[in-house]
Amino acid sequence: MVAKKSVIAYVHTHWDREWYREFEAFRLRLLKVFDNVLDMLQNGSLPSFYFDGQVIALLDYLKLRPEKEVLIRDLIADKKLFIGPFYVLVDEFLTDGICFEKNLEIGLKIAQYYGCEDFIGYFADTFGHSKNIPFILKNYGIDKAVVWRGVPDNLPSEFIYNGVNTVNLVRGYFNDIFASDRSIEDKAKFLKSELDKIAQKSSNTLLLPIGADHLGVPFNLAEQIDEINNILDDYYIELGSLFDYFDKVKFKTKYNDELRDNSATFILPGSYSARTKLKQRNTHCSYILDIANKLQYNFGGNYENAIEHAYKLLLQNQAHDSICGCSTDKVHQEDMIRYDKVEEIANTIIEEIRFSQEDSVAASFKYEDKYKLLETEDLKVPDGAQVIDREQGFPKNIIYDTLKIPATEDYTTIYKCLREFNSDGEETDLKVTENTLENSNIKIEVKDGKINLYDGETEYENFIEFVRYKDLGDTYNYAPSETDKGEFAQIRSAKIFMQGDLRCEIKIDTSFFSVLVFLNKKSKLLNFKIVWSNLLTNRLLQVRFNLNKPVKETYSEDMNNLIKRDFDYEYNIRENLPKERGHEAKTNTAPMQRFAWSNGFGVITKGLTEYEVYQNSLSVTLLRSIGIISNPKNPARTTPAGPPIKVPDAQQLGQNSAEFALGFFDVKDWATYVEEIYPQTIIL
Repeated sequence: MVAKKSVIAYVHTHWDREWYREFEAFRLRLLKVFDNVLDMLQNGSLPSFYFDGQVIALLDYLKLRPEKEVLIRDLIADKKLFIGPFYVLVDEFLTDGICFEKNLEIGLKIAQYYGCEDFIGYFADTFGHSKNIPFILKNYGIDKAVVWRGVPDNLPSEFIYNGVNTVNLVRGYFNDIFASDRSIEDKAKFLKSELDKIAQKSSNTLLLPIGADHLGVPFNLAEQIDEINNILDDYYIELGSLFDYFDKVKFKTKYNDELRDNSATFILPGSYSARTKLKQRNTHCSYILDIANKLQYNFGGNYENAIEHAYKLLLQNQAHDSICGCSTDKVHQEDMIRYDKVEEIANTIIEEIRFSQEDSVAASFKYEDKYKLLETEDLKVPDGAQVIDREQGFPKNIIYDTLKIPATEDYTTIYKCLREFNSDGEETDLKVTENTLENSNIKIEVKDGKINLYDGETEYENFIEFVRYKDLGDTYNYAPSETDKGEFAQIRSAKIFMQGDLRCEIKIDTSFFSVLVFLNKKSKLLNFKIVWSNLLTNRLLQVRFNLNKPVKETYSEDMNNLIKRDFDYEYNIRENLPKERGHEAKTNTAPMQRFAWSNGFGVITKGLTEYEVYQNSLSVTLLRSIGIISNPKNPARTTPAGPPIKVPDAQQLGQNSAEFALGFFDVKDWATYVEEIYPQTIIL
């Protein structure tokens, strides 16, 4: 008789704090689910429970069940309950490395406070996996990971991912068969089929997740498993933990690239562009909070707790169903309030430190000589400065002085000015006419209904186009119409909008919207800002950059590092929509954090997080309007990814904006150009 293969089953629940229901509704469900889990752990009917790799669900529970803390600590100490290492399970492509490290730092501190010592980088439902994540895990002493979505079909269930022993959940984390009303015989038949598929990629020891989204644990789980074991001929299921599995299997196969292959699993790439405003706010908040943290660290001010509080708010918005834009409108309205709070905290810390430590901050800045132009706020326009904007407000020296109170008569005009720093004495190299804007490095020209660009001697005719397509998809997947060729904006006219020695600006009118383009003295970057009222539903809007040769490879920012991606530049999603159930269309879109580059050309965005490759063009998504979480008739994904809840706010009707900068430079210098848009030092 052939020995049965060993199956280690770990029990879990995947806990989205907010998704198709709002946070408080899900938290009340959490009380019932986790009350039951604690009872089963305490009475021995459940040997261990894995609480989804994040501590925030436990904190949400304890907020309403504080009397359970002693029991929870005891169960953690007995290695029956595993929490952490993350504060929250964040998306890996729409967040940056700074936030990801903060997520680990905060999560580990909380998990260790409750007594947990064993950690796995757990990414059971993340929409693909960044190749830079394993390096961050190792920096925090974590040498194990669990992944699912995006894993190529040719990888085994155990592999070494950039130096970290990693388990692929071959059939996913979602397994609610034990909670169903089916007979034991039907359950055994289903599990036999699942285990056969897992066995094809596993050794003699298999891993079986038991659990699903927001799912409790059946009280008779152990009895069900005993009965099923009596039926199965090839497998023996034993309740255990993820750590038991890691201890028993060997890791040999190595894999070092990102995990975004959707041939076997959905990676839901439409989430890169759903609810663009969320992505823009997230990028801005991450940037200013990092500056506030650096300032308080370098100049003191006892803001550590305030910074951690702000990061917790920001990280709560970075959970995959939140930052991906795949939740209800009410969920995302609360996200926006959290972003408001993060901005309030970060801006206040920055301004208080600037007010109290102005000389120290200024002295620190003076060593940063790579920025030629500085933006400042002044009550009076300084000599040699150029005004670029103005607003009404209270002077900072009144707002941030605790011995002063701003009065009505203090409300005044504050000028946003541009100044030259470390001037070399040369005259301006800026030139502007009604239809051209240039300096010694780059030139833009509006001519004969086209936007042309010049990089030295190289001309890029019709370089910039604006195009929109119909979108038949949902928040998870963009879905094109097979016959839609796109609607292109007509370039109508241009005129001078601002003229000065430090900055010049032109305004280009199109049939879609007006585009403001400005150029600074000696800069290699052209800067674009578009503000418009969106009146259209179910549309994808892109800015297209037409290069002089095919876009075969790109480099883009991933976790504050660069990632290289290869593309089939002739691939067209419209010709490859899936016909069979259970498939997701391959796309030529990819996530970016702030930067994308190809063929000597780079684009830096303020929160535009998706780009697409086709033939000679690299396109960046400006807006994607859609009105349903999961469309059951989505032609790009033949199986639902969530409930078909209508979300009219995701159409993003009304005012929208987009900002980006572009230039021609070597990709090795990418960080220098990103820092021109996102300076790492606060300017006084």
